[in-house]
Amino acid sequence: MNTAAKLGSYVLGLAVVFGGALGVGKVVGPVGTPPAEDHATMAMATPAASAGHGEHATDQAKSDTPGGLQVSENGYTLTPLTAAIKPDEPTDFRFTVTGPNGKPVTDYEVEHDKKLHFIVVSRDLTTFQHLHPEMTSDGVWSVKLTLPAAGTYRAFADFAPTGGSALTLGTDLFVAGDYEPRALPETSRTASVDGYEVTLDGELAPGQSSKLTLKVSKDGEPVTDLQPYLGAYGHLVALRARDLAYLHVHPDGEPGDGTTQPGPEIVFYAEVPSVGDYRLFLDFQHDGEVRTADFTLGAGDRPAVPTPTPTSTPRPTSTGHGDHSH
Repeated sequence: MNTAAKLGSYVLGLAVVFGGALGVGKVVGPVGTPPAEDHATMAMATPAASAGHGEHATDQAKSDTPGGLQVSENGYTLTPLTAAIKPDEPTDFRFTVTGPNGKPVTDYEVEHDKKLHFIVVSRDLTTFQHLHPEMTSDGVWSVKLTLPAAGTYRAFADFAPTGGSALTLGTDLFVAGDYEPRALPETSRTASVDGYEVTLDGELAPGQSSKLTLKVSKDGEPVTDLQPYLGAYGHLVALRARDLAYLHVHPDGEPGDGTTQPGPEIVFYAEVPSVGDYRLFLDFQHDGEVRTADFTLGAGDRPAVPTPTPTSTPRPTSTGHGDHSH
């Protein structure tokens, strides 16, 4: 059995019960074909003065498919070059984004201090990493990536090619070994991380712009001196359970605009396309360190997400580049 066939069997062994397709990954049809439930659009609405990934969401609103559900869009394709990833072992993960001409893209717009934002989450939406790879002159991106356990992960490349529309492309990553998926974390409005407490106020309303206010405190005292991180006081990524449709936006206002305060509140305006459960991940910086607070929030009358059944998966061997992609 060749490598592709082995990994095909492996993917089936790792399938997680999440309705249409879930976790931080998703199951979709052929490239460019949106799942039946995904014809709605996902976008984050931000005031006109806001910039960066909030604009990405606006561009994605013009498409029938939410961001991150496709490995290829508008002629651009995300291609992993690293096949073998071992659990809890640092890996020099490499990939390219090829353009309509079939060649790796080398010219990108700088948005929030970076040319490309790389998000990696587990398919069960219990782990999250926001990374910033480095690119060589020939268009090959690389980043030190450590995936904590066996299973399936979803990687998102969030970028804007020079002269083109902003895009979020996604691909699945596989870590061999025994895999025991976890249930989606229960609905939560308070998150604790490294002695900080972050509370979330607001509701998600399908098809409507919703105000979300996140408030940061430490040791019971409001944090009023948040530090800018990538040009903002906070970054929010939202992922829809079942298919991992992706949102990455930034808060209302920006540091140094004369009105936006450095805490304790960070305000976002979110528009989600459908009822269902969403995982939200907030990155914020204080005392020189970036921390991530995570939440589960429902929109509308949503069906319950079933608890996944633990499975045991084979340990495939892989050679060459991109054995697991597309």
